[in-house]
Amino acid sequence: MEKIKLKHISVVIVALKLLLISVVLIKYLPEASAEDLTFDQTFLWFLLAGFLAQIVDGALGMAYGVTSNSVLLGFGLSPKLASAAVHTAEVFTTGVSGLSHIKFGNFNKALFLKLIIPGVLSASVGAYLLGSVIDGEFIKPYVSLYLLFLGVIIIFKALKKQLAVKTNLKNAPIYALFGGFLDAIGGGGWGPIVTSNLIKEGNTPSTVIGTVNTAEFFVTYFSAGILIYFTGIQSWQIILGLIVGGTLAAPFGAYIAKKLPTKTMMITVGILIILTSIYTLSKIIF
Repeated sequence: MEKIKLKHISVVIVALKLLLISVVLIKYLPEASAEDLTFDQTFLWFLLAGFLAQIVDGALGMAYGVTSNSVLLGFGLSPKLASAAVHTAEVFTTGVSGLSHIKFGNFNKALFLKLIIPGVLSASVGAYLLGSVIDGEFIKPYVSLYLLFLGVIIIFKALKKQLAVKTNLKNAPIYALFGGFLDAIGGGGWGPIVTSNLIKEGNTPSTVIGTVNTAEFFVTYFSAGILIYFTGIQSWQIILGLIVGGTLAAPFGAYIAKKLPTKTMMITVGILIILTSIYTLSKIIF
């Protein structure tokens, strides 16, 4: 593990992205209808949505999946198709975001290695269950209540006079285990659960955000692969809009994460978690 270098991680990210592009072009593009590949205002709206969602995700380490999935569900897609679309788009956005964070120095290799294996395994299980067994909507209210509480804790910690920053990675694999599973079945949740908990424990926000984003590429890659197997690729305009918008925004989000002060980032993360959790709960209740 010690011999793994940042350039090795970067090469693997690029190679896996090229593999996915090849599979999509060879296997799924010929199956697309003429209507699927006719682009109108829907593509432009989702390009904008992907751009804005990735700016937030790249800067704060969360909300791309939650935001995009909420939009897709509102657009009429089923939870299974929405999760497949979001994860397919995220393979590209998180890949560029991860490479950008590595370039800007927002990366901790020890944390990355603790996240990637449990995250990938649990996400693969979650994607399989969503594809063939369960409805991911069932668990959403419980996750949202947990995240709402977590957002309040992060804001309180940020408002303390002396903000203690320390390296505490002991529970990182546990967070990755839950985050990967919930992300796969709910269409989002990796960032809110993993990033939020690691920041809550006092780790440097910019490093946590960059590392969690980089690990998310691998988590998303396996989720997307399994979900595509069950659903194929549908809603091409939406997926390509999210991909193009998110890919363009990824370097800007990584740059913002590097520049924002720790206290400001913690407060912003806390507020974002609270708002998205309240939004999700309001949709379930009303």
